[in-house]
Amino acid sequence: MGRAGRGTRGGMTSARGRRAAPRAPVQYAALLVGVVFLLLGTLGFVPGVTTGRDGLEFAGHGSSAELLGLFQVSVLHNTVHLVYGVAGVAAALVTAAAARWYLLIGGLVYVALALYGGFVEPGGTANFVPFDTAGNWLHFTAGIVMVGLGAGLPRRAEV
Repeated sequence: MGRAGRGTRGGMTSARGRRAAPRAPVQYAALLVGVVFLLLGTLGFVPGVTTGRDGLEFAGHGSSAELLGLFQVSVLHNTVHLVYGVAGVAAALVTAAAARWYLLIGGLVYVALALYGGFVEPGGTANFVPFDTAGNWLHFTAGIVMVGLGAGLPRRAEV
């Protein structure tokens, strides 16, 4: 077996034979959240998964596209999910501290967006994302889960 396949105590090794550092649970959580956001952002552009896709607008409440026929989306909305996804994957790959801050700050931003969406006039110009009731609840739940994961998961890998 080549050098890349050998390691101590069953650990993975790099191509140079060094043992890869184990990831902390908070990093796996950030990676999972990031991948989910990437998936949602991508699916927001897919016909069939997103109904009314021909009515997809850049931003605002006028977009008639709905992810899974339930969550109103726009190009801006989908792009924000894609950016959050890339940020989550990147944070997970950098350090446990980066993953933790991604989950904490990102979660608080999503809670704030949900609260803002709950107070904004549905047909008004301040509804720029667009916000709808189903999306507000999903954003609120995602934010709470992200904050809980960031605050509650260990930042050190179990050895």
